[in-house]
Amino acid sequence: MSTSSVSKGCFVFKPSAKKKKKLQSLESYFTDGCEGAQSSEARFGLCQHLWDRIKTETGVLQDELNRKILDSLLDFTRKCSSTRQHSDWASQMRASEIPTAALVLGVNVPDHDMTFQSLSELLQQSVTPHVASVQAKECGAMKHLMKRVLERLMDTAVDDDEEEETEQSGVQLHKSVHCSFSTLCDWYITKTKKSSSGTPGKKRSSPAREQQQQQPPVVIIFKDLEAFNPKVLQDFILICSRYIERLPLMFIFGIATSPSTIQHMLPHSVSSLLCIELFQSLSCTQHLATVIDKLILTHQFPFKLNGKVMQVLISIFLYHDFSVRNFIKGLQLALLEHFHSQPLSVLCCKKKEALLNLTQLSHGDLERIRQLPSFRRYVEKQESQEQVKLMTDDGHLKEECQKLIKGFHRYHKHYYPVLRCLHTLTSALPRYPLGKQIRELHLICLEKNVWENEDYQSAMKLLKMLAKDELIALLQRCAETLQSTKSKKMNKAAAQLEELLARFKQLDTATEMAPTVDDSVTSPIKNLQKKTDLFQLQKTLLEMNESRRSKKLSPFEVLRNEALEFVDSLVKSHLSPPESQTLHEVCYYSSSAVVRRHLNATPRTSIQAALSSPYYYLQNESLKTEDGTVSNAAPDICIAYKLHLECGRLINLYDWMEAYATVVSAAEGTDPDSDSYGKVDEVKHARFIRAVSELEFLGFIKSTRQKTDHVARLTWGGC
Repeated sequence: MSTSSVSKGCFVFKPSAKKKKKLQSLESYFTDGCEGAQSSEARFGLCQHLWDRIKTETGVLQDELNRKILDSLLDFTRKCSSTRQHSDWASQMRASEIPTAALVLGVNVPDHDMTFQSLSELLQQSVTPHVASVQAKECGAMKHLMKRVLERLMDTAVDDDEEEETEQSGVQLHKSVHCSFSTLCDWYITKTKKSSSGTPGKKRSSPAREQQQQQPPVVIIFKDLEAFNPKVLQDFILICSRYIERLPLMFIFGIATSPSTIQHMLPHSVSSLLCIELFQSLSCTQHLATVIDKLILTHQFPFKLNGKVMQVLISIFLYHDFSVRNFIKGLQLALLEHFHSQPLSVLCCKKKEALLNLTQLSHGDLERIRQLPSFRRYVEKQESQEQVKLMTDDGHLKEECQKLIKGFHRYHKHYYPVLRCLHTLTSALPRYPLGKQIRELHLICLEKNVWENEDYQSAMKLLKMLAKDELIALLQRCAETLQSTKSKKMNKAAAQLEELLARFKQLDTATEMAPTVDDSVTSPIKNLQKKTDLFQLQKTLLEMNESRRSKKLSPFEVLRNEALEFVDSLVKSHLSPPESQTLHEVCYYSSSAVVRRHLNATPRTSIQAALSSPYYYLQNESLKTEDGTVSNAAPDICIAYKLHLECGRLINLYDWMEAYATVVSAAEGTDPDSDSYGKVDEVKHARFIRAVSELEFLGFIKSTRQKTDHVARLTWGGC
């Protein structure tokens, strides 16, 4: 049998034992290599508090976003379980089918676990205690699927092999049951009889409610339907359909792509046994928009991301996995890195806590404040005497930093309401000049002055073309946004907007005659309709443009321009970039390269580093070298990798093996003058072949047809 591989082999992968992840390293992560144990403890406490807050709030957001679809699924399961009690013909025909909910969740697969976990908990609390969730990776064959379903429903060990069951002792037979639907039916009947007996003194409910409580449905959740083997799924559905009269089964299909997946996987003879109802969840982009709105675009959350870090996280979301869960992990990573690398992050908290922590800063921390680029720019703008005080007097520096921290928190308190107002106005325009999502507008504001952007200027021109009703509705929403903020300046701005809106309403109620159209305007329009000459057309259009310029503005146009100028003044006053604020380094994390390196892993670089420097991974003193070379006592794959770096595009296998044998002989301590030194025996030959196979598996070499005793090198250069 021909093969393109360099060698043949059998590779065994032993499953690693699952261990509990401990939070032990978080605190030591802060104390290692950092000055001041007290500062490290304070930063660790703040980081832990924000970390827990992110987890709690994202969990609440996830429940709120999924509440509607989960309630619909609960109603569906209740309705299907009550259908079995009706006696009409249509209900009996419907009861002969297996009720199936096709839940389309989208391609953000890492987020599905949270949804299914919430669904299982709600089903067990309010509908039925009999819920089993299965995944494709644990159900490769029919017996595996049956075993997982029975184990999770019956909460006991299940034997899938009759021969093994007969060989077991009598004690073990009582602990495990046979894997079959007959066993499940018997178990279900026993369970329902126990629950139906109940307490004798309890008041009896209605017959329908009583029957529903006595016969709760058995719900089986297929988390990733697309990954299941179609043949296994078909056989399982066929078997379940034969027990539907004895067992009130119900399916929930988790679908990531499209509902048509069911038609592609199941033939009509099988899908006709299912009574399918479709449920559509919110898109992952809507989930992300809500998370950003509640966690990032709020002054209540002190930790912030600069534009580049924000762009990295959003790019990973949009171009890799669409996972909000991974976006949150990236946010937590940035949080951890910021509090570890920035000693002044002890001020990254609420205003009262920040002012208290400021008074407890040491002289070294105050020197770090003096070295901040934003603070140095602030000092350069002061008078010479003030500069000397700020750079020499610690007490005066603390007093000045208190004012700066208050101003920084005030900046955030004004920034986000004005940002929402601007987004309200621009997102209603065609083609969305500044982006449809508020995060796109936020990224523009983080980079530079938004009012200097060409899209902003074009948006202001488009706003002047809106109809009166549309503009009034948008300004009303802006006033409501400003009123919801507990700030005197924002409340004052909201009051000014309300005055403008009142003046707009006065224009509507004023008794005005219908506007008369000037002849200078109507005559070019009439001429435009009559004449088709290109020169006359151009002349007429120029006349119309001049007449519009010279035309006196109407009261509505004057008021509209005044309202938009007011919005423009708000933007210029409160939407300056955060980098223009003093001490912004305390709260803003800016190391986008670190986030990208952690989240966008480069496995080839890591593998090359491990093969070139095995000491740093294995921590074996015999592998330690000073000149960067690989020790002859290194693993075989490291030696083979080092030798292959010295070759060209094509590598002669025999020469490579001879060099490998020489290095290994030196490691074994063989006498260089002996005849066996550097000779290839069976053991060395087998070790070399295994090392070459591993390098081929990792993608460093491949077999070539140019020369049968050569392999082609696929990588160039070191780490």
